[in-house]
Amino acid sequence: MERVDFRSDTVTQPTDEMRAVMAAAKVGDDVYGEDRTVNELEATAAQLVGMEAGLFVASGTMGNLVSILAHAGRGSEAIVGHDGHVFQYESGGMAVLGGIVPHPLPTDHLGRMALAEITAAIRPDDPHYPRSRLILLENSYGAKNGAPIPPDYFAGVREIAGRHGLAVHLDGARFFNALVALNEPPTAFAQHIDSLSFCLSKGLGAPVGSMVCGSAPFIAEARRMRKLVGGGMRQAGILAAAGLYALRQNIERLADDHRRAKRLAEGLAAIPGIVVDPAAIQTNIVFFQLEPDVPLTSDDVTGRMREQANIWLGGDGERGFRAVTHYWIDDEAVEQFLDTLGTIMLNP
Repeated sequence: MERVDFRSDTVTQPTDEMRAVMAAAKVGDDVYGEDRTVNELEATAAQLVGMEAGLFVASGTMGNLVSILAHAGRGSEAIVGHDGHVFQYESGGMAVLGGIVPHPLPTDHLGRMALAEITAAIRPDDPHYPRSRLILLENSYGAKNGAPIPPDYFAGVREIAGRHGLAVHLDGARFFNALVALNEPPTAFAQHIDSLSFCLSKGLGAPVGSMVCGSAPFIAEARRMRKLVGGGMRQAGILAAAGLYALRQNIERLADDHRRAKRLAEGLAAIPGIVVDPAAIQTNIVFFQLEPDVPLTSDDVTGRMREQANIWLGGDGERGFRAVTHYWIDDEAVEQFLDTLGTIMLNP
């Protein structure tokens, strides 16, 4: 049986069409600024999201890290959601490499920090405290079923940041999932943020890479930080070509991933022993749990899914799961998932 992989949208592989444009890419030395395909990708991405300049980086984690390092120095503080990806899942890079202190705040069901709590978290000018320099946001919000956050929240954060002289960075790993779900244009957030990172290698289907976008002076500093962390690439046009193809061909089809995630959640809700909230599913991520009286663990379930149907599913703690839809998950795969899990739950 062919593997059906729901663990993440990072498992997507380039299509034959994407591989063809990669093979035909014009390349040069990107560190010297001579890779025409990388230059085209950076200009295209920046224009698409309504910002001045762009920078191609190896990963979303690198994109966030170089952005944070470009905005803030050692002894600075960054206000961030307590379950945000950049705080929870990026190896503490801002602190380890930048000497920047994260100031985590609680988030609501969409992943929003309360505006009043953001304001209260900003430090006074006192030598006892780190200097508040940066607010870190995320959209879509991975820890909250990939919830899309509307632009009006970002406008509120922008007002606070402007009043206190802070920068705003948006971790937009799945930025285009949020845009599609909200039916907003890619430029809808540019006026509310100072920088944006977004992944090419998740739902957009490229094999490698992320983009950082912002003002030209910011990108110049981020480029220096990219070199600092070992992210300078040479003939990277082969990878950039995949990113260009992804931006031109694979944004609108994200709606199919969202539809399938909703169907998955609705089907899960009908299986006895499963806890899920279909109303919370607006993009491509579905978190669900086992009922307390089910005599199985997440490892039991994920193991049996693989054994019975070669379906790969990510566990989330001892009794939870995360399923992610993407380019390589079709309607048949969703129904196969539901049928297999339903059989397992009938015979725990």
